[in-house]
Amino acid sequence: MAFEEKTVAGRSMSEGERQERRSGGDRRRRQHLRLRFLLVGGRRVQGRRYEDRQRILFFDRYQQAQFGIIVGILFFSAMDALLTLYLINHGAIEINPIMAFYLDVGPYTFLFVKYALTSTGVIILLFSQNFFLKTIRVNAGILLYFVLAVFLGVFSWQIYLIRKVVA
Repeated sequence: MAFEEKTVAGRSMSEGERQERRSGGDRRRRQHLRLRFLLVGGRRVQGRRYEDRQRILFFDRYQQAQFGIIVGILFFSAMDALLTLYLINHGAIEINPIMAFYLDVGPYTFLFVKYALTSTGVIILLFSQNFFLKTIRVNAGILLYFVLAVFLGVFSWQIYLIRKVVA
């Protein structure tokens, strides 16, 4: 039986080079987002291992369907704000005390706060889409669909109210 010499890139390895060269640290332990991945993009779309799917993970890329859902949420949120202003001008009242406060400050402040709160919530849901919510037994990403459905319902209700006011 002949001795087979281990080689790396065409050269033989010494005894010291044959020893373990890995650092021993698990690269998957890092949980924070890096700005470089948000600007340039990364490669992770989902967890590959069972252990990864049981932990809180942040990913670099998101699916196109999520983009459409987020645009829908932001669109219906903006429409909700504009239709609320229209209804307020026609005698309706804002029943949400927080938004009523900003409405008293001014319409532009109301629009800004409404959009900022919705955008912040959507970003939090997007980043936490892979969290498993044990209390309600669903993935947090499903909540994006729920929020879109709620805004669609609010939009439909406001259209109904406008038809009732105008008629």
